[in-house]
Amino acid sequence: MDEVDRVIAQRLSTGVPLVAEVSRYIISAGGKRLRPALLLLMSRALGYQGNQHHNLAAVIEFIHTATLLHDDVVDESTLRRGRPTANESFGNPASVLVGDFLYSRAFQMMLDAHDVRVMEILADATNVIAEGEVLQLMNMHDPSLDEEGYLRVIRSKTAKLFEASTRLAAVLAKASPETEQACATYGQALGTAFQVIDDVLDYAGDAHETGKNLGDDLREGKTTLPLILAMQRGSPAERDLIKSAIEAGDSSQLQKIVAIVKETGALDATRRAAAAEAQRAIEALNGFPANEHAEGLLQLAAQLTERRA
Repeated sequence: MDEVDRVIAQRLSTGVPLVAEVSRYIISAGGKRLRPALLLLMSRALGYQGNQHHNLAAVIEFIHTATLLHDDVVDESTLRRGRPTANESFGNPASVLVGDFLYSRAFQMMLDAHDVRVMEILADATNVIAEGEVLQLMNMHDPSLDEEGYLRVIRSKTAKLFEASTRLAAVLAKASPETEQACATYGQALGTAFQVIDDVLDYAGDAHETGKNLGDDLREGKTTLPLILAMQRGSPAERDLIKSAIEAGDSSQLQKIVAIVKETGALDATRRAAAAEAQRAIEALNGFPANEHAEGLLQLAAQLTERRA
């Protein structure tokens, strides 16, 4: 990861000061670097011995960072990772344009791999992520969204970059098509579990630990799994309260809605859904080489549902 950070710093070099300032602001904010870490772990788990995985891990982080910049503008977010978002600090135009810069820089860096398959995977991933963003926008303030529609969004918007990270590792390691698919399944399942838990934390987290404002999803009119299950399980009055809050993007009743989500068992059911995805990720690694990197991937999936930030 130190080498990935070195590549990131090197490739952020630009003659436009504002681009460098905004890019460094959001990338230096910390974050889990989970997607690039997955690529590194999976590459080594499969026996890859080169160093192109550092470059591609940086590419993944640039794409992820670009999506964050654009997301925060669309969602009008003010807090991320415990500090003001880039759009709050630099304005919407700078955030959007620097996000564009990071996307284009990522595509420049892809060429270093000299592999059409690598470019194919990343081009497909960025396209699917954009589709997921638009799907989420279409679903805003729609309390009729069901679990299938919810999963379609998060598998496009969030899980796709996880899937690309692990699939790229298989390509670098020149793994068989079957192994590549197993890697992709692991990434998709892990990414899905990650987002489902993230949606749990919006109703059960601690703002100091999550680094974002609790209730943001409700304020933005997002119908996430805890709310979908609470509406299915709650009384007509409880269902109407949640439905109205989603339609209006109103978080003033957040405490009542949190209580409903907990009392109906929707929060526990959502955690179980995340655990099932994490188990699917673990099962995808059956037959993989037994080494410390593969063990790290297994531990990551096993511990994911316990995350609090």
